[in-house]
Amino acid sequence: MQNISNISVYGEPATLKGTLPQVGDPAPEVRVVDHDYRDVIIGGAKDKPQLILTVPTLDGEVCPKEIEHLDDMLKDYQHRIYTHVVSMDLPHAHRRYCIVFSISNLKTYSDFRYRELEKYGVLINSGVLQGLLARAAFLIDTTGKIAYVQLVHEQTDEPNYDEILSAIDKVLG
Repeated sequence: MQNISNISVYGEPATLKGTLPQVGDPAPEVRVVDHDYRDVIIGGAKDKPQLILTVPTLDGEVCPKEIEHLDDMLKDYQHRIYTHVVSMDLPHAHRRYCIVFSISNLKTYSDFRYRELEKYGVLINSGVLQGLLARAAFLIDTTGKIAYVQLVHEQTDEPNYDEILSAIDKVLG
């Protein structure tokens, strides 16, 4: 596995804790918390492919645009793929966000309790967003292997949506 430890936030360098998994690696199972403060396991092998999107926060300028765009973009895939958005925001903030912005095709979760997304190498270890999650996308096939990884190096940039959609189409065949 390649350790990609440098990102930037508003052009200022920041580092990540953990090791970013690469295509072909087993996808770690991680415990996150849903809107009702219940534990949920994501990652690993499931009956459908999974897209795990990590974002620094639901607030701000970029994250809401990303989530709303992906919610719309993936509406035709909702029965063929699990889509998880994970941040460090508290679960009640996730619930409020989904209601206010009518998010219905993505599931949002918090990593505030266990901080297990460090297993994906996206826990920001330094800089102004220290303690939050970096903006990244991980596509996992049904066997539990990483099929696609995108780490957004400048955290104020949106991900490459076309690449994500292309990777999903490839996994779904």
